[in-house]
Parts: sequence; C-alpha cells; structure tokens
Amino acid sequence: MPAAVTVWLSALVGLLCGWPFAAGAGLLAAGLAGAALLRGWATRTAVVAALGAGLAAVVWIAVPAHRASVHPLRSLAEQNSPATVRVTLTERPRGVTAAGFGERRGGVDRVVVGAELRSAQVRGQRIERDGRVLLLAPAERWLDLLPGNEVTAVGTLAAPRGGDLTVAVLRVRGPPQQVAPAPAWQRAAESLRAGLRRACAVLAPEPAGLLPALTVGDTTGVPPQVTDEFRVAGLAHLTAVSGANLAIICGAVLLLLRLLRCGPRLSAALALLALAGFVVLAGPEPSVLRAAVMGAVGLLALALGRERSALPALATAVVVLVLHDPQLGVAPGFALSVLATAALVLLAPAWSARLRARGVPALLANAVVTPVAAALATAPLIAGLSGQISLVTVIANLVAGPVVAPATVLGVVAAAAAPLHLGIAQFAARLAEPEVNWLIWVGRHAAAVPNAAIGWPSGWGGGLLLLGVTATVVGLVRLPRLRALLAVVLAATLLLVLPTRLGSPGWPVSGWAAVGCDVGQGDAIALATADPGRAVLVDTGPEPVLLARCLRRLEVRTVPLVVLSHLHADHVGGLSAVLADHEVGAVAVGASREPRWAWDEVRGQAERAGVPLVELGAGQRLSWPGLVIEVLGPRQLVGGDESPVNNASLVLRATTPAGRVLLTGDVEVAAQQELLDSGVDLSADVLKVPHHGSRNSLPRFLAAVRPRVALISVGAGNRYGHPNQSIVDTLGEQGAMVLRTDRDGDSAVLASPAGLRVARLATAGAPP
Repeated sequence: MPAAVTVWLSALVGLLCGWPFAAGAGLLAAGLAGAALLRGWATRTAVVAALGAGLAAVVWIAVPAHRASVHPLRSLAEQNSPATVRVTLTERPRGVTAAGFGERRGGVDRVVVGAELRSAQVRGQRIERDGRVLLLAPAERWLDLLPGNEVTAVGTLAAPRGGDLTVAVLRVRGPPQQVAPAPAWQRAAESLRAGLRRACAVLAPEPAGLLPALTVGDTTGVPPQVTDEFRVAGLAHLTAVSGANLAIICGAVLLLLRLLRCGPRLSAALALLALAGFVVLAGPEPSVLRAAVMGAVGLLALALGRERSALPALATAVVVLVLHDPQLGVAPGFALSVLATAALVLLAPAWSARLRARGVPALLANAVVTPVAAALATAPLIAGLSGQISLVTVIANLVAGPVVAPATVLGVVAAAAAPLHLGIAQFAARLAEPEVNWLIWVGRHAAAVPNAAIGWPSGWGGGLLLLGVTATVVGLVRLPRLRALLAVVLAATLLLVLPTRLGSPGWPVSGWAAVGCDVGQGDAIALATADPGRAVLVDTGPEPVLLARCLRRLEVRTVPLVVLSHLHADHVGGLSAVLADHEVGAVAVGASREPRWAWDEVRGQAERAGVPLVELGAGQRLSWPGLVIEVLGPRQLVGGDESPVNNASLVLRATTPAGRVLLTGDVEVAAQQELLDSGVDLSADVLKVPHHGSRNSLPRFLAAVRPRVALISVGAGNRYGHPNQSIVDTLGEQGAMVLRTDRDGDSAVLASPAGLRVARLATAGAPP
C-alpha cells in the first residue's frame, strides 16, 4: 500500500503541477521511507517498497512528464500550425456530438481518439519523435478504425488542455490516409463485438443497444435516453467495463471448473486465459486494465494457495499500471475503479459482518453493503466530476444488482458464439433480454424521481467538500452519543428540506400558454392547447432526460405535433423522449435535410415509433383548440457565409390566449433579412430569441418584432458565450422583459385578467 500511494501521488502531482513536482514527490517519499527505516517506524517490507516506489516514480513519471513538456510539437501547437502527422491509434475512436444521439454510429459527426506520434511535418519541418497526440476528426471512416491502425492525418494543431502527457491536439480535416491494418487480435476482437451487435439486432432497440454496453462497454448503440437515465440513477458504471465484469466472467469460469473438479492451479490458469481474452474483447480501458492486473494477481494467489490477497492485489495493480502508463494517474475511470474496489475490500466485509451479527442474512447483508460502500467511496470524485449527487444511486444499484451477472455472462456467450453460429448467439441474447429490460426499467423509474440528482459544487473543491461531509457523518455514526443528534438532523432534513426540493409550488402555473423548457444549451418550447395535458412541442433540446422532466412538470401527456425547426443536435436530441413517453400525432420538419446523419436519425426514430413524418412550408396554417400556428418562413433557402442549416430554420408564429409568440429557431442575419424583405408581419408579444441570443441578430429584426417578453433558451456556462450581452441590452432598451432558461429555469407565458404575465420555475412559479 505505501508503494501504491507513493506512485499514484507522484503521477497525480507531476501531471497536474509539472515534472519537477513529480520528481520532488518521489524523492520526498523515498526520503521519508529511508528515515522510517533508520528509526524503525515501520516494517522493513513496507519501507523498502515505499523507497523503491519513490525512486521509480522519479524515473518513470518525472522523465516522461519532462519530455512531454519540452516536445517540439507543443510549441508549434500553441501557434495553431497546420500539420501532417503519422500516428498509431492507441484506443478506439469515441463518438462526439453536440448532444442527443450519444455514440450511435448513425448519429455521430465527430470522433476523438488518442494516438502515439510517429512523425510530423509542420511548416517544412520534419519531427520524428514519440509523443501522445489527441485527434479530433470527422466521424466518416474514422469511427471504424481500431487501436493499432497506423494512419496519416492532415489538420491544424492546437495546444492540449494540460494535466496529462498529451503534447498536441490535431483538428483533423478529411478522412484518414494511408491506413495500415490493425493487429490481428484487434481485428478479431472487433469481429466478436460486431457479432454481438448482430446477435442483439433481434431485440427491441433499447436492450439491443444496452446489452453490448453491459457486456463489453460497446456504447455505440445505447439510446441517449437510456444513457441519461443511467447517469441520473447512478447506474452509468454498468455501461463501462470494470472489475465487476471481470469478476463475473472469472467467477463463472472458476465455478464451472470447480464443478468439473479441476485443481486450483489448472483453474487459475484457465481463468487467466478467460481474463486475457475478455480484456482483448473489451479493450484496454483504464478500469479494465486495473481489474485485469488485480485479477491476475488474485489468480496467482489462488494458484499459490493465498486466496485472501485482495488488498495486495489492488496495490500491485496500481503500482504496475501507473508506472507503465503514468497518465492513468489522472484518469477518472481508473480512480473510480480503484476507489470502489478499495471500499469493497476495506469497508464492505466489516460492515457485512456487523449486519450478520445483528441477525441479517448473509446474502442480504452483502447485497446491502456492497452498493453502499462503493457509493460512499466514489461519491466525492463523482460529485467533483459531474457537479451533482445522485440521491437514488444506492437503491437503484441494490435493485438492479441481481440481474447484472446473468446478463453479462449471456452477453459474453453471445459474443463468443456469433462467429460460430448466429442462431445460438441470438438465443443467448434473447435469454438476456428480460434482465436488460429490468435494468432499463430500474434506471427509468429511478431517474424519474423528482430531484433524483441534486446540484453540488464541481471540481476539487466540491469533491473535497463532500469527502469532508461524508467523513463527518461516518464519524458521528461511530459515536453512540451523537447518533441521536444525527438522527434528528436527518429527520429535519427529510421533513423540511426534501419537500421543498421535490415539489414546485404553483407549477405548472394555471393557464400557461407557452413554456420555454430548461433543457440546457438548446431549444424546446411547449405550446398549450385548450385540452388539458395536450401541447404542441417546437424543438426537443439536446438531451432526452431534460426534456422528459420538463414535460412531466407541465403534466403533458399528449403531443399532437412535434416541430423540429432544423436538424442540429441541440434541437432534435430529445426526440426519443417524446416518442417513447407520449402519444405523438406527427413529427414535422422543414425543407432542409442537413446534416444528413441527423435527418437519418430523426426519420429512423419516427419510423420505429410509427409516427408520421411531415414537411412544413411557408404559408401553412395549423390549428387546435386554443392554439393556431402559422409558418412564416423560410420562403427560400438562403446561402452566404453563415450556417445554411441555421438559416433553414422554420419560423413560426403561434397565436395563444396570452398573445402572439414568434418562434425563430436559429435563423441568422441572412434569413432574418429575407423575412424583413418579404414584408411579412413579424410583430409578436413574445419572441423566442434566435440562436440562443447569439450576436447574429439584426437590430431591425428585433425592432420589427417589438416583443414585450424575450425568451432566450440557453445553457448555463455554455462555451459559445450565449447570450450576447449586446443583444440582451438591445432587447431591454426596446422595453422587453428578458427571460433566460439558464437563470430562470422553465419560463412560462400566461394570460391573466391583467394581461400578459410570466412565471418562472426558479421562483416556484410565482408570477412577477
């Protein structure tokens, strides 16, 4: 353990603060170990281990960190130089979208992938020196590459964000060039993963996407709604291969070998082969590597007759892996995996024994203690990374836990059988479908709990704050005299705090006509009809879960029409939530079909849901009781240097009991000018400000609308700088009340005897 702490701390300090700090931390640890040895403060074994680890940290961590800091490509990256590089991919490309369609192959426009530099040509200078680079590339052809592929990429260099060994980021233009084949074992692993996806194709879409993720961490087919629900419910770890997967596989193999009466050495050897095969199948992710090394040490202990070596195995895994790849020292997945395992080794056995001593059955005691210990150990890190705390994670994991092992084993059987006989693989997948459906049901209902996840300070400060709170609570529990006080505090919290968080008094506000949903950096506007529970939806925001929560708060059950103003991900990403949870009459789009991947995704989702897809054009008029919508534009698709997709946005005018509402999508200057030139009446009581309040709005356009209320749908802390302050000032000078979803939450417009009024969820629905 001293060696593991020394190595990990040296890597963490060195990568975050610089190579001199890594060297200093290693030398300091070695010095302290030497002093302890001389004075007899610790056992000789622990001291020697810490001394060796400290010296090793200086060589294996400080030296690579120094080489990365002085790499010639780093200074060129800071100048945003164009470059042509030859690299070897070190990981599978991961899909990146603005939001909405996860890593689905049909819904990814860009990928990010780590690689090892072989050579680079920059401004006539040839650089032949190893170094880590990060590629941001178009999805086309890049998404199909494998670790070990050697490729040539052309693009523009950018400086890395720091905190790791990356020397440069390359923003790639175009497809990969001169692609060399990946190693045979990587191609074989991808063939098995593809076979698993084919076997799962006979299932419904959600379990078909989740089973490969549960089995081998292949998240390319997981629906975005399931991804978001698992994140809120604290079940996201199930889609990332970790020690649990390896424990399940090795446990199943060892159980089978025990039934066959195999000896411990033969069992350990065969289980080690199964472990190595699964690592190849799943890929060398940080949590997989940690679990693999720990599992290998554990199997060695089994072969040597020393089965109870979990803690030394964990420490060995940390030392070996961080010295092999110092960047793991700052990898969140590695840290989460180590902390969770340490909790299960150090805390769970003692807690389980105490419960059994009080008469709790052993199976139930272990089932309760395992998720609690893992959740407590990882909560500070998760809070620091995500800026939120899940209140349902322990219960969700407790309920979901029993089906994880059989689903994982059946998934591995399906993957292994697919190359031999697809029918057998499909049969195994069908056997796993009930278990996977149970996981989806648990995640969906846990995420639906009001305020299932609450906000918390992010970053180091937030993580340390929660660590202090957790330590304080655990300490109080251990003091009998303070348990009564702690019980009173918890009871007061439950009785006074939670009701105010779980409910939103006065929401939905009576008589609401239009609501801008708080869906982050995107648009989603609900327009009420005269029929309770029915509303037309214009755009669906970037994330299914956020939209689902808004519609649930508004008590919307039926959506006669979903209008997608244009096909950018921040306007169509939540469509799956509407189609899955509501009765939908139709989905409407404009004339544009770009970007193509988004159009294919929208069309596919509508077809799978059995919902008709219709096209709207200027001049059309739609009506429902209490609501009329007119399509004002676009009358023609405009070009120019601006985004053609944004300028193709449908522009709608809704007539409601609260007045006229102008919905503008993301139209920019050219499309706004085209509307002004057409002579159409743009005046409205409420304006949904174009493009999240960006600077691409004409003052003449805003003056033509003359809104009393300006609604800006925008995400908090977005990287685009939305909304632009000059646009906000212009609207204020024109007399408009500006509502922002990042500050006001869901923002409603309603009719009242006194005229147009607004209400904001952030103020518990009380109209100003």
